[in-house]
Amino acid sequence: MIMSSKERVFAAFKRRGHSPDRVPFQFDLCKSHIEHFSRKYGIEPDYTWSYYEDLSYRISANELRTRMGSDCIVVGGQVAKDFMPVAVRDNIVTNEFGMEMMPTNLYVEVVKCPLDNASSVKDVEEYAFPDAYAAGRMEKAKRDIDRFGKDFFVIGDCELSLFELAWHLTGLEKYLIDMMCEADYIEALNDKVEQFTLGMAEQLVRAGVDAIWMGEDLGSQVSTLIDPDHWRVVFRPRHERIIKRLKSINPEIIIIMHSDGAVAPLLDDFIEMGIEVYNPVQPNVTGSDPQELKQKYGDKMCFFGGIDQQQLLPEGDLQAIEREMRFRAGVLGDKGGYLMAPAHIIQADVKPEIIEGMLKIASSL
Repeated sequence: MIMSSKERVFAAFKRRGHSPDRVPFQFDLCKSHIEHFSRKYGIEPDYTWSYYEDLSYRISANELRTRMGSDCIVVGGQVAKDFMPVAVRDNIVTNEFGMEMMPTNLYVEVVKCPLDNASSVKDVEEYAFPDAYAAGRMEKAKRDIDRFGKDFFVIGDCELSLFELAWHLTGLEKYLIDMMCEADYIEALNDKVEQFTLGMAEQLVRAGVDAIWMGEDLGSQVSTLIDPDHWRVVFRPRHERIIKRLKSINPEIIIIMHSDGAVAPLLDDFIEMGIEVYNPVQPNVTGSDPQELKQKYGDKMCFFGGIDQQQLLPEGDLQAIEREMRFRAGVLGDKGGYLMAPAHIIQADVKPEIIEGMLKIASSL
């Protein structure tokens, strides 16, 4: 039986009592690829500008990605309707958080953090945090859910959920040092970040998404960035509160946790917290062997991601890409439990013809 994209992903995430007709596929494109393929398909790029710039390409171009073969759309909160970026110098502007942002060939980088001199609770209280419920936040998310939600699986993006959004406000080094020194303002900052993220996630759940994609980059190539025991004290309870609240709104909402890097020591925690899907299953990092993950966790959680784009996709060897995709489909997708995807937004160092070849392979898995 040929399934719709929505049915296929639900089946893969073990919500339909049977296996999917094939391994479902999801992907995101950087700006240059959105522009290229929009021209090729005769589709307007249709950008959705996020409150944090690097999320914009995650939640943009849903018509294009579904036309190209994605089984999912991704939606998220956009900039407030009345927000206008402020030019600082050259091509640097401030976003809603007051971060000074500079575009590069791959990403938009934070070059100055609004709380880089914070030292007290008062500093955090006086900082004007964006309003999660500002007018216009969910305008395009609701439009795309109405347009595509019947046929495609809808992911609500809330990446930069807690740790990552907090340190983007202060700077990573300062945040980690002050957290370990138990600076008074850290708890107050974490509270504000949690409230903002919960506000965004609640609105997406009420708008009708099928899953919430929470996210923190908690790992390097070889280990977690934070001692797991410390993460359990500082961040796990906050994630649990958010998940509990979202499940109270919609008990069927699927919770996805994104974390790049070597975060295998936290996977048992993710399961205990109520997270059902782990993303991006980053290849080539410690603790990310697909056979070991499937054997240990395959009956407890599902997997989303897994296709290497640090080396595999940029090198452009379609035979090697097909071998890897079929291997991961056979392992992580055995009896369901797998939404295949590149481990990150596909960047400009991947050739368009390689993307098209990858999508052709995905349709045959």
